[in-house]
Amino acid sequence: MKRWLERYAPDREKIREHKHLRHFGSLLQDPSLWHLNRRSAAGAFAVGLFVMYLPPLGQMIIAAAAAILFRVNLPISVALVWISNPITIPPMYYFAYLVGSWILGAPAQARHIGFLLEWRHWLDVLAPMTVGCLVCGAVCSALGYIGVQLVWRWRLMRQIRLRRERYRVAASGVSTPSSKRQT
Repeated sequence: MKRWLERYAPDREKIREHKHLRHFGSLLQDPSLWHLNRRSAAGAFAVGLFVMYLPPLGQMIIAAAAAILFRVNLPISVALVWISNPITIPPMYYFAYLVGSWILGAPAQARHIGFLLEWRHWLDVLAPMTVGCLVCGAVCSALGYIGVQLVWRWRLMRQIRLRRERYRVAASGVSTPSSKRQT
């Protein structure tokens, strides 16, 4: 799992030199921001998935600040913010609006996109969307944290089981081929 995440995570120097993240200066030198273990990866998923539901302006900076504050993996938390992009934002925010309307008990007024494009309706949409974004962000954050913990633990248990099986076979004295080509 660690090798897979390291393969897809952005480079440390690229993040340090990013024009917006450069303002964090010496805070980016903390080794815990770059260390990759189960706790830091799960925390980074929680931070990134929560911040992706915030308004799209400054999401990377907010994710970086939260990663520094909670001392979780910075590249993962910043990269996960990009799940919310111009293609995914409309359905994400519309779903958040529906969730917020349901929680507040207000009828969902936005049945078509034209409703949302008229500026006079924006204040009617703002409260349900804000509540919905916070709830959806918290749910995604919790699911991401738990999901990474479970997948990481499953992979670790699988590796331990395979290692024990190899040791058991080696201890029994039965020679097995080291690769499929030798069979």
